[in-house]
Parts: sequence; C-alpha cells; structure tokens
Amino acid sequence: MAEKPRGKVTHYYDRIGVAVVLVDKILRRGDKVKIGKGSFFEQKVTSMQIDKERIDIARKGSEIGLKVKDRVRVGDNVFKIERK
Repeated sequence: MAEKPRGKVTHYYDRIGVAVVLVDKILRRGDKVKIGKGSFFEQKVTSMQIDKERIDIARKGSEIGLKVKDRVRVGDNVFKIERK
C-alpha cells in the first residue's frame, strides 16, 4: 500500500529552519515524519506554530510552521511514519 502524504511544503525559511506546510491530514507534536521528494530525511515533530502560536495538533487545511532539522524544498511531501 502506497503512503499518502500528510502535507506539502509551500515555503521554506532557511535561516530559521522552518518549513511552511499545508496540512492534508492531522499531524501531532511527537509524530515521527519523513520529509522530501526522491530523497528523504526523518525527524520527530517537536515544534509547530500557526500565526506565531504554538500548537500540538495541526488539522486538515491548516498552514503551519514546522521546525525542520534539514533543508526542504517547495513541493516536498510530509509523510507520517506509522508504528507497526
């Protein structure tokens, strides 16, 4: 079964290491995600914000700021890594 993205990167602020992500499906602080297109990196969601307010849950349709540990590009997908 193919993974479906939880969101897509719409902008990236390289100086502060924050990706703007348009969320397609709920994303929670503490989730483990895979980000990229072609080549990926994995990280835990540690910080999300909407309009400079910290949030714990991002719902469908939200545009969030997500702190990322590596460079991302506009159009990169965000996948949640499901525990087995």
